[in-house]
Amino acid sequence: MSSHHIVRQNQEPALIIANGQACNFELLGQLLEWSPFIIVLDGALHRVLDLGIHFDVVLGDFDSISDADRKRVEALGIKLVHAPNQEKTDLQKGLDYLIEHEHSAVNIVWATGLRADHSFNNICTLGWYKDKIQATILDDHSRIYVLPQSFTKKFNTNDILSLIPLGKVSGIHSTGLQYPLNDHVLSTDTNAGSSNKVVGDGLVTIQYKTGTLLAMECIDL
Repeated sequence: MSSHHIVRQNQEPALIIANGQACNFELLGQLLEWSPFIIVLDGALHRVLDLGIHFDVVLGDFDSISDADRKRVEALGIKLVHAPNQEKTDLQKGLDYLIEHEHSAVNIVWATGLRADHSFNNICTLGWYKDKIQATILDDHSRIYVLPQSFTKKFNTNDILSLIPLGKVSGIHSTGLQYPLNDHVLSTDTNAGSSNKVVGDGLVTIQYKTGTLLAMECIDL
């Protein structure tokens, strides 16, 4: 499996491969095809090397990299970025690297599905970085991203769209959903907006006034 790197730098979102549960090859292949720049976090390095994926940077504190894998990376001419800061996760370090190199958007895979604390922290990271880079986490069952305060997108009937607040979100209005929101407040300590559905093929609109609101486009098993 390889990345063709057929688009010009920064035209399409970069890709970060984290160290959670692997996604299916079809999804990974689609992202690789259109990603101009690929970062592998060091915990996933061995698995990625075994897949034969072409990537640009391996990043992390390198505590988990074997000498053999380091030699394989060096032989391939891939850049090693040592990021030892223990105050940040490797995903945050990867986002910092992309921001520093003027990327405006990134897709993230292998960021969910194994340890719950890592999955939760990675999802929260989307909110922490919302003003710095447009980031989307994808796995086999979900697409997760921060909604802008005014959002419109075309969906299909019965698509699942969960609206999950990070903290408290107020003044939420929606159209096109089975359970419409009209000046609603969602909060992590009282209620969330999980498992809403699209009522018909067409546009869904969502607006809100304050806070950070995640969209989770979900697929049932």
